[in-house]
Amino acid sequence: MHLPANPPILPMLAKRTEKLPAGKDWLFEPKWDGFRALIFRDGKEILIQSRDKKSLNRYFPELLKPLATDLPSRCVLDGEIVIAGKNGLDFDALQLRLHPAASRVKLLSEQTPASIVFFDLLSKGDRDLRETPFSLRRAALVKLLSHAAPPLHLTPNTPEHAVASDWFRRFEGAGLDGVMVKAKSGTYQPDKRVMYKVKHERDCDCVVAGFRWHKEGEGTAVGSLLLGLYDDAGVLQHVGVCASFTQQKRRDLVKYLAPYRKKARANHPWKSWNEEEAGAPKSRMPGGPSRWSQGKDLSWEPLRPELVLEVAYDHMQNHRFRHVAQFRRWRLDKKPQSCTYEQLEVVPPQELMKIFQPR
Repeated sequence: MHLPANPPILPMLAKRTEKLPAGKDWLFEPKWDGFRALIFRDGKEILIQSRDKKSLNRYFPELLKPLATDLPSRCVLDGEIVIAGKNGLDFDALQLRLHPAASRVKLLSEQTPASIVFFDLLSKGDRDLRETPFSLRRAALVKLLSHAAPPLHLTPNTPEHAVASDWFRRFEGAGLDGVMVKAKSGTYQPDKRVMYKVKHERDCDCVVAGFRWHKEGEGTAVGSLLLGLYDDAGVLQHVGVCASFTQQKRRDLVKYLAPYRKKARANHPWKSWNEEEAGAPKSRMPGGPSRWSQGKDLSWEPLRPELVLEVAYDHMQNHRFRHVAQFRRWRLDKKPQSCTYEQLEVVPPQELMKIFQPR
């Protein structure tokens, strides 16, 4: 390719902030929860590049023809690949697309076709726009996509603080996990955290039913805690992990959890998920390893499900935390049986057709 902005280019990043900033210097957009992708087109050549510089072309073949049809012959855009279901964005379906078998990818591309939502323009023709203020890049992007049709979309954008606040509340049910904040005068800075993101955060009481050793401290430091919630049938379901501890906290947890390791395996509620390894010193992560583990050690140690932990989380999808939960405090005043899905706030799904503004 011979573009003003040639691949590979790392995408511009964002750092977290607690609230939407005031003032007239900002533009706001919904925060999409998908696969970040930079799109490079130079004539017949099209590259869908992931955030770690890898090609995604083979995993999303259904996007190549629309990109060739609706984009200019020479351009570079920044966006997010998503899969929209009837109840909003489906990240689990998106993960399934990273499959080694081409036949499987082809089938999934027909059953659950992907879309791409664009939110920045790095170059067009012979013009490198990375040093151009974002407000002007946005105007050029709107013009460039004025005749584009699904599965290509332009993200909503507003300078109005009140509108962005409404998006933050209303769009979550569609799987969007917050609001992006961009300076009107900002340039495009690859791999720099110069944007801001405001994400949802809630708290939840969970049962601690196991843990993983830290990768550099087996036997001396805890890496993460395995969390569970009871469903309507009274079954403890694995909902995610709590991590991001200080080194001292990791060491302290070894002593704190020691009493709950005694006789934990015998009647553990997740025992049926690893019957093939019964009697082994270690068992596999509930639900088994995924293609995302990439050789990582997913072994875990069971705990008697008697401890209750309050965690902070930003989004729940398909009955699991979408991201790693954060430790808040032990709840010794709570019984494990009180940790149910009923305590979670349910946000009604917002139809994606209401999010994608008609053009």
